[in-house]
Amino acid sequence: MTTSTELLIDAFGRIRDAVHRAITGLTADDLAARVDDDANSIAWLVWHLTRVQDDHIAEVAKSEQLWTSDGWADRFGLPFSADATGYGQSSSAVGEVNGVSGELLAGYHDVVHERTIRFIEGLDDADLARIVDTRWTPPVTLAVRLVSVISDDLQHAGQAAFVAGMLNRR
Repeated sequence: MTTSTELLIDAFGRIRDAVHRAITGLTADDLAARVDDDANSIAWLVWHLTRVQDDHIAEVAKSEQLWTSDGWADRFGLPFSADATGYGQSSSAVGEVNGVSGELLAGYHDVVHERTIRFIEGLDDADLARIVDTRWTPPVTLAVRLVSVISDDLQHAGQAAFVAGMLNRR
């Protein structure tokens, strides 16, 4: 029998695998490439999905984001505020995520993934029913928040894989 936490761990593992497949073998220029002037680059997509995961897991775990606490913001050197996750960013802001290596993207994603898994391993079904956001009707449970992160991350990882496929076909 598979537990709820085992399913969540599997889903987050699939995100990690998709991220690694999308960025492997690409240069910083490839990662910053955009299929048109307003499209998201692989670098932005992976940075954004990892920022969202870092932000949301830190919030529900009541911990600091690794982006700031572990110095990732400094390593990336992006011209955004430290709390930026990419949500609602303009096309020009997307273009600011350039010169970022696959190793840097993978490094940040991997530490966020590891922290996410450690957090999930400590949960049980009662924890998953905990209300984490009362701004919505109905209020959002921890389970719903985690599924939301998984859904958003998988969509962006798929978009990154699509762009990588286009780059590999040239």
